Amino acid sequence: MVQIWLVELLKGTGKLFLHPVLYYLVFLSGILGVMRVKRERKNFHVRAQDAYFELRQLFPLGFILGLILSIIIIAAGVVVPFAAILFTAGLTILLSLTTNIRWMSPAYTVGTAFFAVVLFAQNNWTIPFFKKAFTSISDMVYPSIVFVLGLLVIAEGILILKNGTKGTSPKLAKSKRGQVIGVHEVKRLWMVPLFLLIPGEALQLPFDWWPVFHLGAERYSLVFVPFAIGFHQQIKGNLPPVAIERYGRQVITLGIMITLIAIAGYWYPIVSIIVAALAVIGRETLALMAYLKDDNRPFYFSKKNNGLMIIGIIPESPAEKMGLKVGEIITKINGISLKNEKTFYEALQKNRAHCKLDVLDTNGEIRFVQRVLFEGDHHELGILFVQDQRKYEKGA
Repeated sequence: MVQIWLVELLKGTGKLFLHPVLYYLVFLSGILGVMRVKRERKNFHVRAQDAYFELRQLFPLGFILGLILSIIIIAAGVVVPFAAILFTAGLTILLSLTTNIRWMSPAYTVGTAFFAVVLFAQNNWTIPFFKKAFTSISDMVYPSIVFVLGLLVIAEGILILKNGTKGTSPKLAKSKRGQVIGVHEVKRLWMVPLFLLIPGEALQLPFDWWPVFHLGAERYSLVFVPFAIGFHQQIKGNLPPVAIERYGRQVITLGIMITLIAIAGYWYPIVSIIVAALAVIGRETLALMAYLKDDNRPFYFSKKNNGLMIIGIIPESPAEKMGLKVGEIITKINGISLKNEKTFYEALQKNRAHCKLDVLDTNGEIRFVQRVLFEGDHHELGILFVQDQRKYEKGA
């Protein structure tokens, strides 16, 4: 029995590399990185993170979460029909074509796949070349899909909370009143691969009660399935970590609620339909609430009379080594009060060997930062400011 499990585990892992979503997410992450670098250079003449930053965020944390959720799913004996996996993959690619990354949230992809499975099951429909995928569909599989959906939404919230705050991208925009303001944007793709039990092939039931719903089948196989999670948020009224972390906690709460209610669907299948609808509506409500709350706040990144506000820090630059943070205001450099970016660099050139800054931090307290500059240091310290002369987006 153990040997069979190991063989199925290896076979299931190998199937990950046959799944088109894996390669599609790598491609999309690369595109997101290139587009971000192009926009940052348009706004600031320099990019913040390199073009491979989004690609590096695609796997690590998502793999860890995927393995943890896989253990929960397999231990609970949750069986998912291959039709649901097929629909989720198709919807992931289809919704990505809207160019709105957040539509690739599992609430939309898996949630819509759930309703597609119900519709096809009720009408005995099939898809050419995939007729076998629809033979295992029955009422008993509906709860398993929304249970997996709830776990994926929890994973989405954790990824937003832990990874979404990294490397948010600064950009310039023009407000409705024509004022140039700073905005922080995060567009991120993550992949959460799950080991899922599907009906057919080699694995037998080790216990009569496992899996919980075995669909009348006696054998199962393990498949390592990549699930996409897309996240997009634009912040103009707060510090990015504050807004993104609050959003992440809200998504986690939604995921926990979906998962707990989904369990009731094992006894009352109609609950599964309610839960799937709740996932879609709830996720969209959170996105709308985040937008409205941010839109009602005054602009956080805008020109200040008492100095220059930092909208971005280039990684590995002197500014990062000096401990400067996004959202802080530089009031003086080498004792000279600042009016604009030109004044800043003129004062810096007067004493190239040493840089002393008076900084107003995000708590409104003054601190002093200084550093000896060396040959080879970034000629502009690596600080990005909000200034009129930069090219900006059409609106905010």
